[in-house]
Amino acid sequence: MEIRVLRYFLAVAREGSITAAANFLHLTQPTLSRQIHDLEDELGQQLLIRGSHRVTLTQQGVLFRKRAEEIIAMVDKTEEEFSAMENSVSGDIYIGGGETQAVRLIAKIIKELRETYPSIHYHLHSGNAQDVTDRIDKGLLDFGILIQPADISKYDYINLPSKDVWGVLMRRDCPLAQKEFAEKEDLLGIPLICSRQVVAPNQPPNSFARWFGKDYDKLNIVTTYNLVYNAAIMVEEGIGCAVTLDKLANTSENSSLCFRPLSPRLESGLNVIWKKYQVFSPAAQLFLDRLKESFES
Repeated sequence: MEIRVLRYFLAVAREGSITAAANFLHLTQPTLSRQIHDLEDELGQQLLIRGSHRVTLTQQGVLFRKRAEEIIAMVDKTEEEFSAMENSVSGDIYIGGGETQAVRLIAKIIKELRETYPSIHYHLHSGNAQDVTDRIDKGLLDFGILIQPADISKYDYINLPSKDVWGVLMRRDCPLAQKEFAEKEDLLGIPLICSRQVVAPNQPPNSFARWFGKDYDKLNIVTTYNLVYNAAIMVEEGIGCAVTLDKLANTSENSSLCFRPLSPRLESGLNVIWKKYQVFSPAAQLFLDRLKESFES
């Protein structure tokens, strides 16, 4: 006996008509009639007296309606209780990462979870890969968003369905702004503003260094930055052009800045990482489950 069929029977008893109940339930009349006949066969009792326009309950039907109402009430109460238990999930989730458009993907998940679990609070930390992994190792962050390349061998991770595009942020009056792309020879001889991760000593070559190749040491890197917001100010003030990722600085028509992607095109993949064998809080586990539902395939 299925809960669904009990609801069907109660609709018929309430409406006094199979046709009216079928309309209410968005079923066809023959389908609902067959479900009720099958229920009567299963019970071995006639529940309805069928007239030309209306149905009435038999004595057995009156008893069954009472029992069905009790069962449905208990089912609904149980569902509400477990729903309330889920809704009671609360706590704090700590997420670190570099500046990347992939944060939009995370923001969408947070927005969805906030609708059902408003007592969960999120804390975002901006930092490069080394900073983020150090904080994860120390238990200060639950999750990290890393821009590749990065060593993720000691972490569990999910690949995000997004890639960041590398390029050069410059003033619109810069001669390079006349070009559609920025090529290697364009970057030699001009002052550059690069992220600390790009120029960090004793680090494996990052994707930009590998892209530039053997003449990387010839670049004139005059300023380093940690946040693109600050780098954009340096560019606006004419200090140089910033090597960065697309869509992180304001390059709208009203802005004095523009972005030109590198050619050949350079893209970086992204991962969400967490410690292996990590025991998460209920809130963080819920967030991880939603990440996996959204991005693992």
